[in-house]
Amino acid sequence: MAGRIEDYGLIGDTQTAALVGRDGSVDWLCLPRFDSHAIFAGLLGTEEHGFWRIGPAQGAGEEPARATRRRYKGDSLILESEWDTPRGTVRVTDFMPPREGAPQLIRIVEGVSGRVPMRSALRMRFSYGWVVPWVHRVGERTVAVAGPDSVWLDTTAETYGENLTTYSDFTVAPGDRVALTISWQPSHREVPPLPEPEESLAATEEFWREWVTHCTYHGPYREAVVRSLITLKALTYGPTGGIVAAPTTSLPEEIGGSRNWDYRFTWLRDAAITLSSLLRTGYREEARAWREWLLRAVAGDPQNLQIMYGIAGERELGETELEWLPGYENSSPVRIGNGAAGQLQLDVYGEVTEALHLAHMTGLARNDHANLLLLKLIAYLEDHWNEPDEGIWEVRGPRRHFVHSKVMAWVAVDRAVKLIESGEVDGPLERWRELRDEIHRAVCEHGYDAERNTFTQSYGSRELDASLLLIPQMGFLPPDDKRVIGTVEAIQRELSTPDGFILRYPTSGDEEGVDGLVGDEGAFLACSFWMADDLAMIGRVDEARKLFERLLALRNDLGLLAEEWDSRLQRQVGNFPQAFSHVPLIDTALRLTASGAYGG
Repeated sequence: MAGRIEDYGLIGDTQTAALVGRDGSVDWLCLPRFDSHAIFAGLLGTEEHGFWRIGPAQGAGEEPARATRRRYKGDSLILESEWDTPRGTVRVTDFMPPREGAPQLIRIVEGVSGRVPMRSALRMRFSYGWVVPWVHRVGERTVAVAGPDSVWLDTTAETYGENLTTYSDFTVAPGDRVALTISWQPSHREVPPLPEPEESLAATEEFWREWVTHCTYHGPYREAVVRSLITLKALTYGPTGGIVAAPTTSLPEEIGGSRNWDYRFTWLRDAAITLSSLLRTGYREEARAWREWLLRAVAGDPQNLQIMYGIAGERELGETELEWLPGYENSSPVRIGNGAAGQLQLDVYGEVTEALHLAHMTGLARNDHANLLLLKLIAYLEDHWNEPDEGIWEVRGPRRHFVHSKVMAWVAVDRAVKLIESGEVDGPLERWRELRDEIHRAVCEHGYDAERNTFTQSYGSRELDASLLLIPQMGFLPPDDKRVIGTVEAIQRELSTPDGFILRYPTSGDEEGVDGLVGDEGAFLACSFWMADDLAMIGRVDEARKLFERLLALRNDLGLLAEEWDSRLQRQVGNFPQAFSHVPLIDTALRLTASGAYGG
């Protein structure tokens, strides 16, 4: 059975990622890319759907032991798990070397004290647990083959097969180091080179050590910020610069519910705000790579801008259900692909333009193609900003005039105007100044409830929406405007969970609501960080700091966050780890540090 979502640690090579449980089981891994088929899909089913567990040997019928402690090795993505047993202590080091060629997952078992019997149990199931591969020996190596894929197991430990699983039993004493490696490559190719685990470990440690040196944040929340930055780097597809929202699919927003989505794609919104955080903490190369990815993905067709693309810029992301997988804790269906790719979400134009503007402000080298794209995006908005859309939360109900979408349309035009004023681009300055004013007036007239002193989710609605918290952060209105303060206080009053975190919007339970879905969801962690930001901006700084530090306490022991927090179950829920949670963590830390709002 899969562990709690927060029981997993992340390892990755900036092209794909694996989730490792506290019991030493790799329950999720897609090869060779984030969006490839999983060879370990036990996370969304059972052990029959694929896993690789290494840990102290257990007696018949005993549950696998959970690690006594675990940590990342310094500021890296190298995971160390230790078990204290009656026979001694053992450490397992898990990592994936950043690569140019074939992906590898390397696991090094090290004796610390005593003599500890260990067991490796490897059950590969290709195509998300559907296909049992042909497993055979090639000399001293074991290979699993199914269709176009092959996965090679290399180890000095003796292996044997039983019940369609490859096992290895061995004992480690102090100083012993036993490495086990799996490597993927296309099945039609020649035998891959033998792995070099110790050399790869040293190179991986050096890769992360060097990358972290570029971080320009040195405030009181550095540990949380650096871990979030490493996580964002791990979610970046190195060959193209595309950034996935999360490395998983169908981890539920409600345990046992149907709000289960595939997040292994590049949302323009998520990637743009990730870019903003990276730029403000010193990572310009990632920003440059993403800008190049954006230009390739959008190509010469900005009027058909999608809200998300594949990690190499693919447009076809058709959504299907995997009926053979029961889902995480029976949360079904399990979906791959994402049908929201065809939605109209006008806010995306604002996030992309804001990111391009910030790239200019932080000194990223001028790119005339990016400037041309920006002008085309605003020209499209000029004709379409006043249309209803599906909004930031990708509702599957009817389109509405979502206030946040209009605010972000204003942001897009505002940033374009500023770039024209700076001389960076050449455009119709006066016409777009007038457009900016027109959008602002429309939002204030149709999206504001004067009786309740709050902006609303959509024109004519009485519902609230946590995305309205971005109004002061985007500069649409100043923080001391009474309408801003009223909106912050209304959201805090009406969208807070009992433990003080923030819901995105009211959900409907057993009936379809504004999002066209049944069921509920947890508190949205990004919205909770936005609330901390707004509280600081309106002068409630101590309250902002306390909320921020309570949010930090929700991270698992490795500093990772999913998309949401279930206040009833006191558990993380949603896809994991989630870029859209780690980005606002960084942003709020920067704001609180700048204001001096942190504990002693």
